[in-house]
Amino acid sequence: MMLVKRFRLVGIVAASALLLACAGKPDGVASSTAATPGSAATGKPRLIVFLVVDGLPQRQVLAYRDQLVSDGFNRFLDRGAWYANAHYGHSFTVTAAGHATMLSGAYPNRTGIIGNDWRDPMTGEPEYCTGDTSATYIGHKTSPLDGTSPKNLKVETVGDVLKRVDARSKVIAISGKDRGAILPAGKLGTAYMYMGATGQFASSTHYMKEHPAWVNAFNGKKPADRYFKTHWTALLPEAAYARSLADNQPWYGPRGGGLPMLMGAAADDGPGPAFYTGLLRSPFGDVLSLEFARAAIAGEGLGNDDAPDILSVSLSGHDYINHMYSAESRLSHDHVLHLDRMLQSFFADLDATVGKDNYIAVLTADHGFMPAPEHIATQGQASGRVNTGQLLARVNEGLEKRFGPAGSTPAAKWLTGFSGSTLLLDKKLIAQKGADNGALANALAEEARTLLLAEPSMGAAYTRRELESNSRAGAPFFSQMRNAWHTEVSGDVQFVFTPNWMVGVSGLTATHGSPHPYDTQVPILMYGPKWIKPGRVDARVEVVDIAPTLARLLGVPVPSAAVGQVLPPAGI
Repeated sequence: MMLVKRFRLVGIVAASALLLACAGKPDGVASSTAATPGSAATGKPRLIVFLVVDGLPQRQVLAYRDQLVSDGFNRFLDRGAWYANAHYGHSFTVTAAGHATMLSGAYPNRTGIIGNDWRDPMTGEPEYCTGDTSATYIGHKTSPLDGTSPKNLKVETVGDVLKRVDARSKVIAISGKDRGAILPAGKLGTAYMYMGATGQFASSTHYMKEHPAWVNAFNGKKPADRYFKTHWTALLPEAAYARSLADNQPWYGPRGGGLPMLMGAAADDGPGPAFYTGLLRSPFGDVLSLEFARAAIAGEGLGNDDAPDILSVSLSGHDYINHMYSAESRLSHDHVLHLDRMLQSFFADLDATVGKDNYIAVLTADHGFMPAPEHIATQGQASGRVNTGQLLARVNEGLEKRFGPAGSTPAAKWLTGFSGSTLLLDKKLIAQKGADNGALANALAEEARTLLLAEPSMGAAYTRRELESNSRAGAPFFSQMRNAWHTEVSGDVQFVFTPNWMVGVSGLTATHGSPHPYDTQVPILMYGPKWIKPGRVDARVEVVDIAPTLARLLGVPVPSAAVGQVLPPAGI
């Protein structure tokens, strides 16, 4: 299967004011979120359109504002509410963790989604965020670690609450990535994901036995095939991209990268898995996701009655492009412009089919993006790439010097490897060493932390005991790291890199996954004139605030694990 696989004070003046206008306080909403209506709207929206641009840092939303069309991103910036200082509050800012946070209002320490993948803390066996061997893709081959269900998600979402309140409501989630669809869909929604093997969209047997007719009709047209041997070309003249890095930078490696780019360049025998997968690294994969979203609106009748629905669409292309070329590249710049035009077209269709006064659109991202270390170095700042295999070997060597060999064979090591953003001790090995296993584990973790902090790339590290006891409150990054650490899922030493350092993965020019602003700061944009007061908000807010806000708009209780607050109104 080739399905392409990361209490604060809000500082609000007049904290009782509300972004939205809803009559009364719904059951389950804490009194701290009660507020006065901000507009004259009545009733509930028929549809929440929840848009995610995977890997879109806030800085890119504004960087090309003079080149945006009138009704794409500018629908939010000119006529909606937008939050100039919105962040994630957890340290390991990766795709799965972000998608689990958005509609649950909870950090990874509650959702249990600590990363895209991790290891079982007791056995060391690999786990995938949305893996579930009891479910398979409909009509497609399924591998053991493929994402097929929300089994690992430990909390409920706004959609789950909505469906419990009114069984007529529908929650549909779509993405180029399994995790980008499954986690926003929650426990009770339905997820559809792009299949890299076929260029089709599929759900899994967790949700249904077979696809509805509208899905089969969409897939039967083979819409991905029309992009075979099609070029991704720049939207604007070359001079318009002067503010971005030119194509084919030296750090792209032998593969290079520039526009125009031919889809399926290496395939001579027609569309195949390599071509279909490659579409996700272009604007065309996102076009397909939005086309499937249109088909879902029509096929499921979303927004057609007074039972509110949720449509979540996570557009995956930007993340792949930024990984390969960085957010500073001309390719990333051009992709933002393509996204802008896609949004304008999608909004026009929503206005015509659902009705411009019947839905609320929300746009955010699952994480930002670090610039390429080589580009950072040209700005005179220290940066680098970390060889995690060598790092792990150095820490294990240091542990053996203090505690002796882990076992009788060279393969035996105190640390089994990385698990999310943690180091994982070999629990079986520790259990063999004697009765006081807890003391040994704590000593090993503390020494591993000391050894990690000796690395020039390491910004902070904390042990399981420190995180569980909250004993380092106020220490650098401790709050964000505690929000990212789950007692049942995470390993034994949580760590973060210093700014401008990244894991050196072959083929990746840039990445994300830190508590630094370039990774945490993302857009939160909202539009819906009947409910949303337009304007810019400069107060710091967090992505966990989206779920309580949507719950208020829908008139349902806040998801039970949510820790966020209702977003402030614009114009304060």
